[in-house]
Amino acid sequence: MIITYFGKQFFKIQKGDMVLAFNPVSKSSKTGINAHFGADVALVTTNHPDYNGVEQLSHGDRVPFAINGPGDYEIKDVFIKGVLSEASLADKKYINTIYMFSVDNINVAFLGALSNVEISKEAHEAINSPDILFVPIGGKGLLDPKSAAKFALSFEPKMIIPMDYDDSSLKVFLKEIGEEKAEVVDKLTLKLKDLEGKEGEVVVLKSL
Repeated sequence: MIITYFGKQFFKIQKGDMVLAFNPVSKSSKTGINAHFGADVALVTTNHPDYNGVEQLSHGDRVPFAINGPGDYEIKDVFIKGVLSEASLADKKYINTIYMFSVDNINVAFLGALSNVEISKEAHEAINSPDILFVPIGGKGLLDPKSAAKFALSFEPKMIIPMDYDDSSLKVFLKEIGEEKAEVVDKLTLKLKDLEGKEGEVVVLKSL
C-alpha cells in the first residue's frame, strides 16, 4: 500500500488501482489545502468542511463510494467498520466516526477528528491492536499531543501516523512517545512484512 498525505487529515491510500481517500478537505474549508484526484472510496469521519470534501474525489468516470458514518461496509473486497465517537470543533459538537479496515492484510484504524479519549467499549474492541493507527494530535478541540500519545500507545499498534499537526504539537507528541528521531517521509510504501517486529513506531508524513 502507498500512503500519501495532503494536510489536516486528508490521506490517500492506494493498492494497485484501488484508491481510498480519507477526510478530503472541501473547497469551502479555510485551510487552503487543495488536492483533486479520483478515488474509489471516500471515508468521511466528521461532517465539517475540513474533512468532508467528497466533491474533490471525482475524476473522469471515477466517482467515489462515500462512507460518512458508523456501520459495516464492503467495497471492492475491502471490509470497513465505522464506530461512533465524538468530535468538538470550534466549541461545536460533531459526530466522529472511527474507521477500521484491512488492505493488503494490514489492519488500519483511522481515528478521525477525535476529541475525547473516553470512547465506547465497542470502539475500543473494534480498534483492537491495529498494524497502523492514524491519530490526530493538534489539540484545538482534537486530542492534544500528550493525550494522543498515551491513547495511541494504549492500543499497541505497530506503527503510528500523526495527523492534523503543526510543528509545535508534533514536537510534543514525538517527545511524549519517545520518538524524537521519528522518520519523516513524503510518501509511505508498506507491505505487511515491513511491520514485523515494530512496536509503536512513529512515521511522520509531510503534507504535499
